[in-house]
Amino acid sequence: MNGEEALLHADTGVTSGKFAERSLNEIRFWSRIMKEHSLFLRLGFRAEDTLLINEANQFYRLFENIEQTSRSFTEQSDPEQIRRFNTEVQQAAANIFGFKRKVLGLILTCKLPGANNFPLLVDHTSREANYFRKRLGELNEGKLKPLPEAIIKENVFFLRIMADHAKFIGHLLDPSERKLVDIARNFSNDFDQLMYQARDLESMKPQSQTVPLLDQFLDQNRVSVSSLRDFKKTARDLIEQCKIKSIIHPLLADHVFREADRFLEIIDMFDAHLTSHSPQSSQ
Repeated sequence: MNGEEALLHADTGVTSGKFAERSLNEIRFWSRIMKEHSLFLRLGFRAEDTLLINEANQFYRLFENIEQTSRSFTEQSDPEQIRRFNTEVQQAAANIFGFKRKVLGLILTCKLPGANNFPLLVDHTSREANYFRKRLGELNEGKLKPLPEAIIKENVFFLRIMADHAKFIGHLLDPSERKLVDIARNFSNDFDQLMYQARDLESMKPQSQTVPLLDQFLDQNRVSVSSLRDFKKTARDLIEQCKIKSIIHPLLADHVFREADRFLEIIDMFDAHLTSHSPQSSQ
């Protein structure tokens, strides 16, 4: 089997030594994200939406507790304990996914007039909850996608997330911040194109799952994600220093920065796997 064939058959399944580490990494990152989603949704509800506000507060506390509990485990923890914890968190992710879809339905049927949650933002947060839920299920089952398929699917998911972020930033900046609005709009267009390109690659699989194509795919995405991450960091710092006009919560600015940083980590991880399975590395 040559290096490219090895890549096409490489399994990203989790060994027992990595199971706790990967599970806790996912839970610590995404439970914080889910907690913050609860806060952002709550801030977007109207004062009279007391039931929805209370439900959002309950989810905030739930994921705050999950985040704290995850700190009590280590990479050396009993895998069976981690598996049970994953199942518990997976159910919490499924529940907040259901809450977000309920809110989206209320917005789209005009039952929350005057509220401040964009439908796309609610849909965006529900996609992340579903991603989190599925990730924990894959870890517990030890059934992750083969490497080439994982590279394409993860990039399709995160490129859309990045495109959404650029759109939200553009809409939440004050219209008088014309230059920054233009920059956000350009990022939105860039990531829309990258997402469509990734979906084209996905539709061409398995023939498209070659080392050279995937390597170029990751390199191209890394350049754009790095630029967007740097823009988000600048925007976050300016918002914290009250140097630009917007209705962006400082925590939201940091939230989208962390997700871009996460995407870059995933790209680097995939790139390292590609390198280790390339024909050159096997010689």
